[in-house]
Formats: sequence, C-alpha cells, structure tokens
Amino acid sequence: MTPVNLSDFDYDLPEALIATRPMVPRSAARLLVAEGAAITDARVGDLARWLRPGDRLVLNDTRVIPARLSGQRLRDGAVEGGAARIEVTLLAPRADGTWSALMKPLRKIREGEVITFTDSLSARLEGREDGQGVLRFSLVGADLAAELDRAGEMPLPPYIAARRAADAQDRSDYQTAWAARPGAVAAPTASLHFDAAAIEAFRAMGVGITHVTLHVGAGTFLPVKVDDVTTHKMHAEWGEVSAEAAADIAATRAAGGRIIPVGTTALRLIETAARATGTVTSWVGETDIFIYPGFRFQATDGLVTNFHLPKSTLLMLVSALMGQEAVKRIYAHAVANGYRFFSYGDASLLIPPP
Repeated sequence: MTPVNLSDFDYDLPEALIATRPMVPRSAARLLVAEGAAITDARVGDLARWLRPGDRLVLNDTRVIPARLSGQRLRDGAVEGGAARIEVTLLAPRADGTWSALMKPLRKIREGEVITFTDSLSARLEGREDGQGVLRFSLVGADLAAELDRAGEMPLPPYIAARRAADAQDRSDYQTAWAARPGAVAAPTASLHFDAAAIEAFRAMGVGITHVTLHVGAGTFLPVKVDDVTTHKMHAEWGEVSAEAAADIAATRAAGGRIIPVGTTALRLIETAARATGTVTSWVGETDIFIYPGFRFQATDGLVTNFHLPKSTLLMLVSALMGQEAVKRIYAHAVANGYRFFSYGDASLLIPPP
C-alpha cells in the first residue's frame, strides 16, 4: 500500500477563525460551494440553489447526551483525605451495560469504588482499558438518560471547551433539530445549520430526506499520531441504516438523483453500508471505516460539511472526495475570506467532478 503522509493534510489556521458560538439563525452561516474547481461564496440559506428535484439529503438523527459529569469519590467513610473530585466524560455504552469514559484523575479511584454524582446517580469503576475507565451506573435505560439530562453538561469539543465552559445555551446549540436517538457524545455538526423549516422547504422542492443513525464518539477528535496515515487505526462507532432508508437511497440512485449526506458521519455510515455490495443496504453494527485519498466512493455524490481540523481524519475524508489539491485551494480560500471553522463554524457544499 502506498504511504499517505500526514503532513500533506496540514494547514495554517488563525485562532480567531475558530468559532465558539454558532450563527443565529443557523441558516445565516456562510456556505462555501465547491463544484469541481469552481468556488462560490454563499449562505447556508442559499443551499437550495445547488440542489435539484430528485436529489436526496441523508441526515444523522443521533442525539447528543449530556455526557460530562462531575462527582465525588468517598473513601474510608469520608474521613479526612478520603474525598476526591472526579470529572467524567462518557465515551460509549458497552454491550454488557457498562460505559467507557474518560476520567480525571483516573489515578484517584480504585476498581470497585463508587463515584456519586447526584442523590439519584452514582457509578462504580469496574475496570480500566487503554487509559479509560469502565463504569457501571446505578441507573439504566430511560432512567439514566433522564438523570444525565438533569445533571450532565454537553460535551463540547476540546477546541471549544479550552476557550469557554459549556452552558445552558449549548443544550440547544449543540443538538440538531431532528435529534431522536440518544447515544452520541459529539454532534453531527454540519446538521446544526438547518432547522425544521429548512428541511420542509427542501421536501417541498422535491428533495428527498432520509435519516440514518451514527452515534458519534469522542474518538472523532483523536489526533492522528502516525506519519503514514494508512496505518492509523480508526475508532469504532455504532450505526444503523434501516431497510427503509436503504430503499429510499436506492430509488433515488435508480432515478438519477444525487445522494448528498449532511455531515461526514452520515457519509461514513452509508459508505459502510455499501461496502459489501457496492449499493447501500440495510446495516447495523459498529463501523471503523477510514476514508482517505484513494478511497472509492460507492454511495456519495456530494457532501455538506463544516471545515475540519488540520491533520484530522475528516480532512482526509474530504480530500478523498474532492482531491487533495482541490481541498488545499478550498481551505486556503476559506481562511483568506474569514470563514469560521470547526463545530460551530461555517459550512461547505462539496460536489466532486464526475
């Protein structure tokens, strides 16, 4: 396999262009449209100009859980020196009912000890894996979800959390308008630009809307640490493409319409569902698909996405779709023209050449 160099996906980004709050309204965000070599500056509210009747947008309906918790570990009956504050960020549920979590400081808690978060919610440390804790909560299912909604904070990306703390506004800002299935600890941020009215307007003009689910994990923010990116191991995330969604995508393709995922998460999922046969079929499970230049797309004709971090797997994904030189031009244009970057930033519509 030919090496793909990490340094090829680097670029200079002024810190002032990192957005810490979204535009209001969401559709007021800027939209960079790249069709082949052409670049056009627009607004998200103008997206319909580039859509055609018969196209289909694919949306991720995952719901971000308030996955950041602050609790206390008591030891030896809470005698002096027996208490420690533990910060927990949930990463993903596990098949046995436990959760993997980032815990700070993990060294302050022993296996079998309990962290108390509220009068109703506590968790026992069941073990450690790869520098993460494995927690079993005192509540499960809907009861756990309700208590997380009450006591947790939204898990803002590191580049926002380093600049400000999460607050009540993030509970709506960092959630899509159609979020339905709880399980993500990061938002499918390209979708943050659209409200229910925008989606209905797309339907009215003849654009199909399909929902799929990919529970975005914190691994989406993990840096690539190898020089040859082909050796990078992707994190796994749980997803589902229903039989109805697969049938709608197939019907659109058969009629000559374009499939345009809104966000890299929806794109990664439908490409996973198409790997076996070349056509999107119903699929459920964990995907660790890694898309970088040389990847052969089988389900995607375009992409709505935000602007991604230097040297990130998501920048590699858009480079695979558009070509590395094209993405370098797109990002240079975005920086030079003051686009806002990352999760709360502006958007792009990427249509690769035929």
